[in-house]
Amino acid sequence: MSFLERLREDLETARTHDPAARGPFETTVVYSGLHAIWVHRLTHRMWRDERLRFPARALAQLARALTGVEIHPAATIGRRFFIDHGMGVVIGSTAEIGDDVMLYQGVTLGGRSLERVKRHPTIGDRVTIGAGAKVLGPITIGAGSAVGANAVVVKDTPPDSIITGIPATFRHRDSRRETQPAVDPAEYVDPAIYI
Repeated sequence: MSFLERLREDLETARTHDPAARGPFETTVVYSGLHAIWVHRLTHRMWRDERLRFPARALAQLARALTGVEIHPAATIGRRFFIDHGMGVVIGSTAEIGDDVMLYQGVTLGGRSLERVKRHPTIGDRVTIGAGAKVLGPITIGAGSAVGANAVVVKDTPPDSIITGIPATFRHRDSRRETQPAVDPAEYVDPAIYI
């Protein structure tokens, strides 16, 4: 995939995940999550060359200061990754993120160990992680799962799970239940008519 094709894919991903995203120019200029991802691609490539590891870390630190998103250059990130609102996101060095993953502000993919081993989570494809959630340790979040806002996840979860709470628990995602409206529009009575 060429650079321009990847850029178009990133912009389309932003438009898919954020209804506030308007034209490509505005999205390119104002989305700090996209800026962080673009810098990460460069620093990740630099990280593969041991001679460039310090410049990669320094550039990642500069990106952190400018975007509010800290992504270690060694982290592995798939395609169509999107960070909405960006600020306060931390992604550790041994984190692995699949395709079509979305994070909101304040998410931490962190470690619970000081050993030089894999100590950050693996996030499956099509996972959404809500604002402020902490996913800690070398655990796996199964593909198609959703982590609720402010959840603290420290255990593996199977695919298609809804994960909430502190410490987080999970239940299987019921696709029929998730798509039904909370209120039947035909039975809904507008409370404003009593005012």
